[in-house]
Amino acid sequence: MAVIEADGLPRPRRRAVADARPARPVAVARAGWFPWLPVWLACGIGLWFALKVEPGVPAYGAAALLALAGLAISRAAPRGAERMAIPWAAADALRLAGFALAVAALGFGLAGLRSHLVAAPVLQFRYYGPVEGRLVEIDRSARDRMRLTLDQVTLRNMAPERTPDQVRLSLTETPARLPEVGARIMLTGHLGPPPGPAAPGSFDFRRQAWFERLGAVGYSRTPVMLVAPAAERGPFAVERLRNRASAAIQSEIPGQAGAVASALLTGDRSGIEERTNAIMRDSNLYHIVSISGLHMSMLAGFVYAAMRTFLAAVAAAGIGAGRPGHKLAALTALAAAAAYMRLADGGPATERAFVMVAVFLGAILADRRAISLRTVALAALILLALAPEALTQPGFQMSFAATVALILSYEPWSRLSPRVPRLLRPVAMLVLSSAVAGFSTAPLAAAHFNRLSEYGLIANLLAVPAMGILVMPAGVVAALLMPVGLAGPALWVMGLGTGWMLAVAERVAALGGAVTAVPAPPGPTLALIGLGAVILSLLRPGGRPAPRAVQAAGLAALIAGSALWATTPRPLLLVGREAEAVGLMTGAGRALSKPGAAFTTGSWLEEDGDTAAPETAAERPGWDGPRGARRAALPDGRTVHHLTGKGTEEALAGACRDGALVIAAARLDPPAKADCRLLDLQALGRTGALALWPDGRETTAEATAGRRP
Repeated sequence: MAVIEADGLPRPRRRAVADARPARPVAVARAGWFPWLPVWLACGIGLWFALKVEPGVPAYGAAALLALAGLAISRAAPRGAERMAIPWAAADALRLAGFALAVAALGFGLAGLRSHLVAAPVLQFRYYGPVEGRLVEIDRSARDRMRLTLDQVTLRNMAPERTPDQVRLSLTETPARLPEVGARIMLTGHLGPPPGPAAPGSFDFRRQAWFERLGAVGYSRTPVMLVAPAAERGPFAVERLRNRASAAIQSEIPGQAGAVASALLTGDRSGIEERTNAIMRDSNLYHIVSISGLHMSMLAGFVYAAMRTFLAAVAAAGIGAGRPGHKLAALTALAAAAAYMRLADGGPATERAFVMVAVFLGAILADRRAISLRTVALAALILLALAPEALTQPGFQMSFAATVALILSYEPWSRLSPRVPRLLRPVAMLVLSSAVAGFSTAPLAAAHFNRLSEYGLIANLLAVPAMGILVMPAGVVAALLMPVGLAGPALWVMGLGTGWMLAVAERVAALGGAVTAVPAPPGPTLALIGLGAVILSLLRPGGRPAPRAVQAAGLAALIAGSALWATTPRPLLLVGREAEAVGLMTGAGRALSKPGAAFTTGSWLEEDGDTAAPETAAERPGWDGPRGARRAALPDGRTVHHLTGKGTEEALAGACRDGALVIAAARLDPPAKADCRLLDLQALGRTGALALWPDGRETTAEATAGRRP
């Protein structure tokens, strides 16, 4: 007969033995092995994304066989122990290993299934001409330009089966008025396939675009023409409601305070200027303007508390006494969170936040602990099963790192809090929670965004309470009163809160040394650091502390990842995927061959841990020669030439000598008896961006990323 033990897995009943187990953290003791399920699932998903080639039917067949074998081992191991064939400790280890193998194989299969379900045509060439489609999203690009996303796209002389499902265009000039979401529009656009990484190992936008079914990106210099207005009813009715609510909020709250309030309440960030985004990033408050678990939990918590208070007052009056008020409050909060998600566009971050809050509220409805490692693990399982690509996204990683760290910190806080004066406990808990969340997400923020905010803790201590006390409660009240035109006072209060947050961000960002630039880590760094952190945080087999060898392995993984990050040099030479820029590492930092190509060169400098602007880096010593024929000396004695502009073909003969490296922004044939290596547009089209390393190695973006989602 099987019983369910603390690890959450079934185990045959064994002979009772004396088992004096040392104490362990309560959060881990309650959760058992269940929190490891999303870790094992993530291992399989991570393996799928790490492959350089698209897995075929044999790979998925092997994964299915491994899953079945793992389940068979998991079931057979306890029977072997019952027959005295193997010790119980070995049976436990085999049972767990088999189950982990099965879950990891499932993750591999889920990632492949998701990739095939979202498959859509991708534009394979440069296109210039009319673009017609249905407007589905309006936002702003990183260069502060209005950006439109279209579906149901029609392109000139292109068959429907080859036409991308969605395209995204930036407008070089912001129109006075845009059609509503859901309208069919036409404009003349320059389109191309989603671009590859700016450097080998850099962020690959193509993968993100694949899972968003985004098949082409580009820009337009022409006015937007309305082909057909949006239908009053239909799939975009909520989006139009959002846009109207956003306009109403920004008309009541002037300036950037209104734009931030609109972003928090409706998810519309198109009114936030790039300068505001910059100061929010530098002060470590950027998470505030992106709807996440913080906002969703504040809204749900406010609704839950308000409903509990209302029901308590009703019960005190003798109405509805004895009914489970906490469950009704949880249902109300869940409905409010669902409405908030729908109104706020339901993007990946918002959906992730809703799933986490829904799991927590569901635990209340099921009379279970709302906040525990089990509920966090369940939320992670749901999210990874529905969207395996979330594993690679910074928001997913940072959300769960912070949540797990906060749960694990509760036990030490509960022991420490009685020693803190009662009046100071809320302040102490706020400081502790901000410090724990900041510390746990700092490596992820540094790895993904190449920056650390030195005063982020101060900024969050000053700004987050205003959001919880003023902004989100006032936003809920404003949303309820907006249909009857009485939202003005609530929006005024909300504006006070967002204005305060912006003032804090501006003051903190202006402090000297507010931001420390951090070089990008090499590929396996985050995996090593994450593995070490998970082992040290969660591994408590069977209620006992992890063996010293396992603890040492977790610590070694952390140290190895950190050492790899600290000691890996940056590339000596970087070449843009279209030869638009070349960057040479010098004693003063990376020197750029020419100004321009700000997106590519800005990415290089950020990943170098360099705060200089591309214009400044283009003035650094290291390059000489006229514009269009720049040259620099490499440490091995060779010369590198960067040829651009109309005189490229004529300059090639003079540059192609003495074993030089010639990078040309054109399609060229090497001259007869050439003594150089030529990287022209044709060669770079095959390799993508290219990097030369101090030890002589050469890596390319296409070889590093592979040709696959």
